[in-house]
Order: sequence, then C-alpha cells, then structure tokens
Amino acid sequence: MLLKLPQSTLRKLTFAIGFVATLLAYGLPAQAQGISLLRDTETEEMLRSYETPLARAAGLDPVPKVWLVGMNEINAFASYGDGGENIFIFSGILLWLQKPNELIGVMAHETGHISAGHLSRSQYGMKKAMIPMLLSLVVGIGAMIAGAGDVGMAIMGVGQAYAMGQFAAFTKVQESTADQIAAKLLLVTHQSPLGMYHTFQRLANMEAMSAYKLDKFAVDHPAGQDRVFDLNDMVEASPYREVQDSPAVLHTFQMVQAKLAGFVLSVKDALIRYPESDTSEPARYAHAMVYMRQPNFQKALAAANGLIADEPNNPYFYEVRGQIYVSLAKPALAIPDYQKSVNLRPRAPQLRTALATAQLAAEDPALATAALANLKAATLVEDDDAFTWYETAHAYSLLKNEPMADLSTAELWYNVGDMRKAVVFASRARAKLSQGSADWQRAADIIGAAAPLAAQQRG
Repeated sequence: MLLKLPQSTLRKLTFAIGFVATLLAYGLPAQAQGISLLRDTETEEMLRSYETPLARAAGLDPVPKVWLVGMNEINAFASYGDGGENIFIFSGILLWLQKPNELIGVMAHETGHISAGHLSRSQYGMKKAMIPMLLSLVVGIGAMIAGAGDVGMAIMGVGQAYAMGQFAAFTKVQESTADQIAAKLLLVTHQSPLGMYHTFQRLANMEAMSAYKLDKFAVDHPAGQDRVFDLNDMVEASPYREVQDSPAVLHTFQMVQAKLAGFVLSVKDALIRYPESDTSEPARYAHAMVYMRQPNFQKALAAANGLIADEPNNPYFYEVRGQIYVSLAKPALAIPDYQKSVNLRPRAPQLRTALATAQLAAEDPALATAALANLKAATLVEDDDAFTWYETAHAYSLLKNEPMADLSTAELWYNVGDMRKAVVFASRARAKLSQGSADWQRAADIIGAAAPLAAQQRG
C-alpha cells in the first residue's frame, strides 16, 4: 500500500508489492524534497532503458537518474541534486501517455533541458525576474504608507505581472531549445519525434479548452499551437518519423502502466480502466495489484499464478507472488519466489532487499547469514537506501555482531539525514571495531562527514 513516511525519511522504511512509496528529503534538489516517490525495479528498469541512449547521445555522464513521483499530475521535470542530474516522471503522466514513444519524447525534452544547462540558468532567470517585483513591492508599500493604498496595490500588481512575464519569456526560450535538442537526440538514437509531437499537441488542446483545469505540466511546459507547428516541422524533417515502438517495448510499457494503475488508482478507477472481464495480460497484472489491496488474497494469488504460467521467466511476477505471501504473514512461502526473482535479476538491489526481508521475517536465525549476503549485494549497487541499512542492522543483531549493527544503523541515519544519530551510532561502532580495519575507517568517515552537519542541525 502507499505509505506516507516522515519527511526526514530517505527512500524506504517498508516495502510493498512492487512499488515502494517514500518521501524524499535528502540528496535531491530543494524543489524535489518532500515529494512522494515510488520505487519499483520493473518501472525503473524501463525508464532507465529509455533514458540511457538519450543521455549518451547528449554526452551526459553519468546518466541522469529517473524517479517516479507518486502524484496524479500530468507533469515531469528535471533538477540538479547532490548526486547529479535527475528527471522526475509523475505517475499521472505515465498513466496519461498512450505509447512508449510519447514517454520517450517527454524524457528527451527533459534531457534537453539538462544538456543545455537550463538547471543552473533557471536560477539566474528567476533572480532576474524577481528584481522588478521587489522594486515594485518597495514602491507599493511606500505608497500605501503614504495613504495611497489603491495605488500601492496597483503598483505591486504591475510589478508582479511584469516579473511573471519576464520569467515566462525566459522559460519560453528554454522550452524551445529543449524541444530542438530533444529532436536531435531522437534523431541520433533513430527514434521518432511523433510521440513528443502528439504529447504537446494534446497539451495544446487542453490549453485551448478554457473550462479545463490545466495540469502542472501544461503550465510549466507551455504548448501553444505555435509550438506544435514547430514540432510538426521537426517531425517532417526526421527520417525516423514512421519508426514504431517494437512489440516488446510496447508490451513492457503496457505492463508497467497496468501495474502502476493497480497500485495508485482507487480500486474503482483501476477496475474501470481494467475491467474484470478483461483477460489480457496487462489487465490481469492490474487485477493482481488491486486484489492484494482490497485485500482478496485468494484472487490475487490466482492472478499471480496465471501470470507466472504465461511468463515463467518474468522476475516481477514472482516478486508479486512473494509479496502476497508476505501480506499473508507467510514469509517462509515468499522466500522461494523472491529467490527466483533475484536469480533472474541478480543486480536488482530492491529485489535483493525484498528477499533478505522475507528471510529475516521468517524468524529463522539460520537464514540471517543468507539475508546479510543479499543485503551486502544490494548495497554494492545502491548504497544509500535507508531500508536496506535498517535490515542490515537487523541481520547483524541476529548474528550477535553489535559493532556492525551499530555501523549499519549509522549508515541508516546518515542516509536519512539525521546526522546527530549518525555520529552517535558511528562512534559506538568505532569504539568496538578493530582499529584500522575497513569498517573502523568507515565509522570514522561517517563521523567526520556527519559531525559538522550535526552541529548545523543543532543550530
């Protein structure tokens, strides 16, 4: 189920079927902090497969991270964080788009913003636009103090309108540039720009409907008819305009959409989109998610079993069935399914962590060593996941290794952003670990990095 975690929590402190809902607070830009993220290996793998060729064509290294935001808005944006560039795709737009090529077009556009350096220039544009607004604010307040209240309010209103117009003009140029770069990226990667054209054409139609409540993407990415005409010229100039999504790519897209719909939409809306009379594979995937949420575990298991029969080498179907068993409080039955998913995707850290969690939940000390091995494999790929460190501490505690349990807890709090607790647990670990060892040095590194930040947090 979708969980709203404290804003200080990074990534996940619980896991659920496929998707994990989190609130991101650290490691990403301010405008992305506090938003609800959905972590899902299958979805992230699809998004990464779309972004990697675009980023390489743009000369971006490393490839921007792509995050799924659990919000029902037609929106996407790019931002810069502590770890590099990021692209955020909202669940609303992923469900709204009709084809993989349309989503690829959106991602090409956001990659164009990154490639053009718009992330840093937007700050400059905003600051520049603020100057006339601040000046009008000073003059307007002066007029109000002098007794001319209406005049003061009018002056401030004009200043605000001018500032908004100036910033809109600034962003309009950026949007056009991002479109042009996106068209070039699609050209280099031999992909059609039709998807991008269709997306912004639909947004332009939304703008034209005055009674329609515009979504944020339509506001942030103005899509007037002039822009659509420009995009049409790019489509006509592309030798790849008729290139279609491959059946495999289309199938993956449809399965991810169904899985997402079954998770984020209300049960009623999910079953309207995928009626129980629909026996297609995407519909049955959505049904498995919906039945688990109702909960109706018998029907959920039947849906998962049918999917596995259709695709016995799909790791995510085993992940679904494993979570159903966990939801039934039968983690021992979930272990073989999670193990199968890991065997099929050994470098997927979230699958490793799910397997380890089931192993630890079985309350069999003999499984703690295997769980710890899976958690270590997960951190080799993704070392900043708080829930993985939480379970690592749990495994070390079961193995009676308190120094390493303390060090793992320090890693947890460091990644969550509570530097005071990170220092406390790292200090405990360093006092007990062998001086000069790699783990002792890691504890010292956490103390060195976290102590100054802890002082700032206290201040």
